[in-house]
Amino acid sequence: MQNPNTPFGIFIVIALLCGFAGANFASSMGNISFFFPKAKQGSALGINGGLGNLGVSVMQLVAPLVIFVPVFAFLGVNGVPQADGSVMSLANAAWIWVPLLAIATIAAWSGMNDIASSRASIDDQLPVLQRLHLWLLSLLYLATFGSFIGFSAGFAMLAKTQFPDVNILRLAFFGPFIGAIARSVGGAISDKFGGVRVTLINFIFMAIFSALLFLTLPGTGSGNFIAFYAVFMGLFLTAGLGSGSTFQMIAVIFRQITIYRVKMKGGSDEQAQKEAITETAAALGFISAIGAVGGFFIPQAFGMSLNMTGSPVGAMKVFLIFYIVCVLLTWLVYGRRKFSQK
Repeated sequence: MQNPNTPFGIFIVIALLCGFAGANFASSMGNISFFFPKAKQGSALGINGGLGNLGVSVMQLVAPLVIFVPVFAFLGVNGVPQADGSVMSLANAAWIWVPLLAIATIAAWSGMNDIASSRASIDDQLPVLQRLHLWLLSLLYLATFGSFIGFSAGFAMLAKTQFPDVNILRLAFFGPFIGAIARSVGGAISDKFGGVRVTLINFIFMAIFSALLFLTLPGTGSGNFIAFYAVFMGLFLTAGLGSGSTFQMIAVIFRQITIYRVKMKGGSDEQAQKEAITETAAALGFISAIGAVGGFFIPQAFGMSLNMTGSPVGAMKVFLIFYIVCVLLTWLVYGRRKFSQK
């Protein structure tokens, strides 16, 4: 990682391996739906997702500290001398995860159990891609979890370009931390008040925070960093809450539409319940993976806007419009008493 002569292809391979880790997270979100009753799935999915998302905050907090400490010198991991006399080892930011990965692997191998009824072939899962609701709910999840992961990746860079005098590395971790904790809360309150209601209100606030952000950016003046930071913390909060509430929506809606579809074809209650469990788990897995695309597009949008205009305003306008579209989509498709079961 710290060798400037490392071929770009090596970084591509590393990124692909990280993608497998993301796929494991998506799989866990689908699998967990088998283990908890319907009334508690929002809380279960929220806690599982929130703890997973917490890794982003931990990385942003720990990595800037550990890269200047010779933690793994005994393994021959040596740093690179810097102009100020310090020694920086970027590899430490990756090595710190190795012991944790080993512990998690051993724990999963020795302590986790699969439910036999939860197994489904690829052919059993692929039909879910034909459901219109999968793509509509993917859009909503992209707006929430995609915003969380995208803002986590791009917030520090954006703050540095807009407020270069502020040491943002000391503060950047707090946004992902808020979002991760909020995801657990979003799932729990959705179990109580309904995922659609919570998601709808949440998108309204995401749009409001996006609009307020324009007022904090440097324009003709120097901007206001405190206001900028506070508004962005609001975006992290709502992105986390929405990640939890949309996943509760997915679990409830896919269960409803699958049971309805099977019974309309003359299937039994037992068959309907079995297919509902399988399709719900498959939908949670696919949508979880689709939502991660935001981690690519949001930093790219900020970078493109900065390169073209010198300001992130263009990107934020796109995000604002997207959140407004999600408000309308949530209300028009799912906010009414009845929605299409197809």
